[in-house]
Amino acid sequence: MPAQGLAGELLAAYDDARLLTLPSGRAGGLTVPEAYEVGDQLRLARLARGERARGYKIGFTNRTIWPRYNVFEPIWAPVWERTLRLLEGTEATTSLQGLVQPRLEPEIVFGFRAAPRAGMNEAELTGCLAWVAHGYEIVHTHFDGWRFTAADTVADFALHGRLLVGPRVPVDAFKRLGEELAALELTLSCDGRELETGHGRNVLGGPLNALRLWVDAMAQRTPAWPIGAGDVVTTGTLTDAWPMAPGQVWQSRPGDARLPGLRLTVTP
Repeated sequence: MPAQGLAGELLAAYDDARLLTLPSGRAGGLTVPEAYEVGDQLRLARLARGERARGYKIGFTNRTIWPRYNVFEPIWAPVWERTLRLLEGTEATTSLQGLVQPRLEPEIVFGFRAAPRAGMNEAELTGCLAWVAHGYEIVHTHFDGWRFTAADTVADFALHGRLLVGPRVPVDAFKRLGEELAALELTLSCDGRELETGHGRNVLGGPLNALRLWVDAMAQRTPAWPIGAGDVVTTGTLTDAWPMAPGQVWQSRPGDARLPGLRLTVTP
């Protein structure tokens, strides 16, 4: 199916917060390369209507959840000015308005001070970073029941809904950034009940390694998508993605005092 036509359908579903039928289930299906063409059409359409790109989200880096969602490779898409919040403290509120079947993911987020290039090792990539933070990505999907293929998720904005980024910590606060983030444990609670403890190593061996692999993949698959100074990139969930509902209070507890936990109240 033409990428521009499908992008128009997806953007309308996004604006109206409604479900769509799976593109992969339609006549002709949808491949992952075709889905990135749709993603590029979505990116251009949003830029054309005045939205400002602020960075990227990387999804499905957590290999422990691949069988649960039947997606077995990382995906990515832009993060936008309207979907990004840089928090001043550790507490925030959010509504779920405009989101479809939202779920919450605790993640590690990076801020670039310089543009990276493909082929960098972790030390070289760290030199391009200004800060690291713990954040929440709220993901959602326009496909019923969270049932989809990898191609569907790529086309569906890589499931990005919103990104809330906690206090930013200079990368030089870490002596061995990659190793320390890979060793990170994080406990996620909702309404006072512990749900799951996630690990940095779940994310393709560690968030910094996930970032490195993504920079290389971007150069191969979406070379026209820029990565530059000031971009914010979130690297994927350390736990499963947990369903959200109004009235909930979410709390994260990272095992590293340099990365504060976040308390998020979901308003009606």
